[in-house]
Amino acid sequence: MVWTRPKGYSKSKIDWAGDILISDSSLFEDKNRALEILDNWRAIHRYPLHIFKNRLKRVSEKVDNKDALTVQRLKRLPSILKKLQRKYYGNEPTMKLSQMQDIAGCRVVVSNVELAKKLYKDGYIKGDLKHKKVNEKDYISSPKDDGYRSIHLIYRYKSDKEGKKDYNGLLVEVQIRSKLQHLWATAIETVDFFTRQAIKSNEGQKEWMDFFRLVSSAFAIMENSPLVPNTPTDKEELYSQIKKREKELQVMKIMKGWTQAVRVFKQATKESSRWQFFLLELDIIGEKLTVSAYTKEEWDKAIQDYAKTEKRNEGKKEYDVVLVGADTTNDLEKAYPNYFVDTEEFLENLKKVLNKLN
Repeated sequence: MVWTRPKGYSKSKIDWAGDILISDSSLFEDKNRALEILDNWRAIHRYPLHIFKNRLKRVSEKVDNKDALTVQRLKRLPSILKKLQRKYYGNEPTMKLSQMQDIAGCRVVVSNVELAKKLYKDGYIKGDLKHKKVNEKDYISSPKDDGYRSIHLIYRYKSDKEGKKDYNGLLVEVQIRSKLQHLWATAIETVDFFTRQAIKSNEGQKEWMDFFRLVSSAFAIMENSPLVPNTPTDKEELYSQIKKREKELQVMKIMKGWTQAVRVFKQATKESSRWQFFLLELDIIGEKLTVSAYTKEEWDKAIQDYAKTEKRNEGKKEYDVVLVGADTTNDLEKAYPNYFVDTEEFLENLKKVLNKLN
């Protein structure tokens, strides 16, 4: 495989590119140049990412040889820009493109939390790794306030081989999760996708964010792990709050409908590449799904139908209306290869929690 080579841009030039791309006043010519720089900067991470992913796969299969699932990804351009904007406008002007630690990331999901900890302590940390570890966060022992639980390791790539030294210094993020932690994260991606929220970035609706924080603590109980800060320590109170919010949000019925919708999207695009947009109308109470497909040339009609459907269902909480693009559904599946199974397993585990008070 031919790997992209660095073009010799300095860190200050890379940071300039990031600043130009998030500025509303940048010139068209500067933005084009900045995109060229960012494209190269992101692409050169592919080689060290390949090295780390292969190692992660090798050591994780020794710990969990049947069920360990390893994936890798380069951060998408919209996600990079959004993160830069969030830092920049969030009074954290020190965040620069050259410092971003998760341009390249690989993740492993193992069967349970005990294996995740074993892989973390014995498999990866204690291995003969020549790359320098520059950051380490154990969000299983200390969950984030939003409910996120996982282990993050940041490494700086290093090689003495000729032809590979050019990649020295590039950062790669390694994530280690249990299956239950992964199901929770997949569920948030699903909700963000269909509701156009950003729960993952702590920019979602309070009701949904509170729901996932509480569920994360319930999952932590299943794993005999520390609870999410500021969630009930009394189990009955915790389960009661989850049940209340699930009923208000209709999580089970809505997510089942969304999963069914993605299957329809996938089948439609498989049968014909003409379909580029899908209008989803979900009758939550009646559990009825209606999907309309549109070609690229029918974008205006899709927008008009979307507006009409929204107006018809305005104020009706029992209806959910979404217009999505085929490319974004593909992105969801790329990021979460076992999306359908994971979503269904999340709902099965949520059902266990809801039944605690029955």
